Amino acid sequence: MKTFLTLLAAFSTLCALGGDFPVTERKTLSYPLPDGNYMLTVTLGSKRRAASTTVRCESRRLLCENVVTRKGQITALSFLVNKHSPVISATERVKIKKREETKLNWDDVLTVEITGDNPSVIDIRIVPDSVRPTIYLCGNSTVVDQDEEPWASWGQMLPRFLNENIAVANYAESGETASTFCSALRFKRILKDLKAGDFVFMEFGHNDQKQRFPGAGAYYNFTHTLKTMIDEVRQRGATPVLVSPTQRRSFKDGRIQETHADYPEAMEVLARREGVTFIDLHAYTRTLYEAWGEEASKRAFVHYPANTYPGQTKALADNTHFNPYGAYEICKCVLHGLREQGLLTQYMRDFTDFDPAHPDPVENFHWTESDHIDIVKPDGN
Repeated sequence: MKTFLTLLAAFSTLCALGGDFPVTERKTLSYPLPDGNYMLTVTLGSKRRAASTTVRCESRRLLCENVVTRKGQITALSFLVNKHSPVISATERVKIKKREETKLNWDDVLTVEITGDNPSVIDIRIVPDSVRPTIYLCGNSTVVDQDEEPWASWGQMLPRFLNENIAVANYAESGETASTFCSALRFKRILKDLKAGDFVFMEFGHNDQKQRFPGAGAYYNFTHTLKTMIDEVRQRGATPVLVSPTQRRSFKDGRIQETHADYPEAMEVLARREGVTFIDLHAYTRTLYEAWGEEASKRAFVHYPANTYPGQTKALADNTHFNPYGAYEICKCVLHGLREQGLLTQYMRDFTDFDPAHPDPVENFHWTESDHIDIVKPDGN
């Protein structure tokens, strides 16, 4: 009863936003809600002027971008969004890192960010949903919802290409390996909510290859952990999906050099043995980076000259972590892999297919930056 009353009070507040009300500037709205999935419907446009609006939620999770409405044009868009906290039970919580304590993905509110060149939102509605499926993301800094500019990952771009009939719950965190993801109880937190019909994506390898303890290695600890996760997912009637790690931007004579040892191969072997859908993001990103070329590929990573951002006295030159454009293109690689496998195609929105050998021109990509900026590199490499 207490949860219902809390939800009802929050929902009444949201309904009060009806009418042509003036959310006509960049604004962040936060709503205290219990953990779960919610149907978020935003009505964009204005009777008074033309507008261009972008909507993100939680930790810069992209829902729609640059939606243009003419004067008097009203457009309603719906998204199934996930809100979660570290709570597993009365005695257990996810062991989040110090840097995560301020992340919007882990707090007690659902955050909606209205932004864009000339935004206008005239109504927001939020309704709980416990029926439709969820995609749970497990991974590291290449998957996590990055809170701050200029960092981004493919995981936070995924909701933009999915319709309102499926949610994305991103539990990835920078610096994680498959085993530390589990020991921090992140996977146990997923299992708390996991239901039949859901999906669990696992992308690891970047940090796993650095482990140097007895039993570490691609064909022992790594695959053993993934096999355990696969079994747990299937036991609950959900579908596991293995995603090989993104390549690092490591060129030699115009070609990408392999830096992940035998971890991508071990993941593919495991997927084949267990009959699990395998998205070879390792191969797709090799093709993608080489299509860009050594110099142009910098525009997809966190490569910025000094003084691009406040307090940035030195150039940023990160060859692992993406900026929003790079994350957007890599997300399309993931979707391409899913389409090739015939998985989740019924949930795709604004996506027909993508060829990693022919990336979208960076000049065509427009991103309205968040007010949250941090020049400190995420954990992992």
